[in-house]
This record gives sequence, structure tokens and C-alpha cells, in this order.
Amino acid sequence: MSTPCVETYRFGYLVVDGRSYDQDVIILPDRVLGGWWRDEGHALHPDDLEAVFEAAPDLLIVGRGAYAWMQITAETQAALQAAGIELVALPTEEACQAYNAWRGQRAVAAALHLGC
Repeated sequence: MSTPCVETYRFGYLVVDGRSYDQDVIILPDRVLGGWWRDEGHALHPDDLEAVFEAAPDLLIVGRGAYAWMQITAETQAALQAAGIELVALPTEEACQAYNAWRGQRAVAAALHLGC
């Protein structure tokens, strides 16, 4: 399977490889996990990224939402650093662009909050 490609993003809506999503997603190097939800909606904790830690990409791009309201906790930042996973956090539209720029060049994953 090839690395998934983000085709379209707008508030609350995403298309990856022709498949539409209206809930948050995690994109791993070999698959997309739809319906991603966090324990605390606008905060990202290490437990929310279990699939990312298992996949062990080099880079995780986090889409913090259209208005970048989702916060990445210090605990999450430390856990990613300890796992050797570089973190880039951006508003979701920019995160989608960054993900597409890196896909195929590095083992990259994305955790995308599609709302605010």
C-alpha cells in the first residue's frame, strides 16, 4: 500500500485517497484511522496517540484544528521526544499541506483535528 495522500480539507471534512471523513483522523504510513477521538477534546495526551507510538514514524504532524484550538500537552511532547518522533503542530489546513510535502520522503504520520 502506498502512503496515503490528503486530497481535500475544509472545516469538518477531509478526503484521503478518495475516501471522505467528517470526524478526526490519524494517518499512519500505511493506513488511515477514521473516527479518532481524544479523551479530552481540545487537548492531546499521549494515550490519544497509541496507534502513532505503535507505528513509530520519524515525524508526526498534528493538525490542531482550523483555528488551532487543540493544545498539545507537555506530557505528550515529552513522550514523542522520548520515542524519537519529531513533532510539527500547525492549523489543520497547513498540517495537511505539510503532511503531503513529507509523505514518501520520511516515515510520517498525521493526527488531524478537523474542527475548531
